[in-house]
Amino acid sequence: MKPRTGTTKAVCLSEKRGTSKHEVDSIELRVEWGVVGDAHAGNWHRQVALLAWESIEKALQRGLDVGARDRHWRAGSFAENITTQGIELPTLPIGTRLRVGPALLEVTQIGKDPHEHDVIHELVGDSVIPREGIFCRVLEGGTVKAGDAITVLHEEKGGRK
Repeated sequence: MKPRTGTTKAVCLSEKRGTSKHEVDSIELRVEWGVVGDAHAGNWHRQVALLAWESIEKALQRGLDVGARDRHWRAGSFAENITTQGIELPTLPIGTRLRVGPALLEVTQIGKDPHEHDVIHELVGDSVIPREGIFCRVLEGGTVKAGDAITVLHEEKGGRK
């Protein structure tokens, strides 16, 4: 079976909790920590947030506007650390391993509790991360930037959990 592949469209971080993330040239992923300099980094299961561009497009087509001043999507608008393109992230089972540039990530959570409102939900009344974002922990670190390849290396059997 041919591995599924995609691309990193943008990388983002936020230095303070309760704010949306902003695009940067690159992010440093540290083993069992997450994004160096990001307020959500730490030794827990949601070290890195990924969201597919395809999910963002669907939300924008439904009329969700998170682009504050310019009324257009900006990288990090949905509080994602990595915006991907070409892989249906919400279909990946927990335990799936992804090579993102030089880093190795493991999917630990699909979406999040919709009652756990994030800053985007508070600002515009909805967010796509709880439905279609995924969270990962860092197994191998490295510097990740827009344009880096993403490869699904190993998918756990049994579907979504």
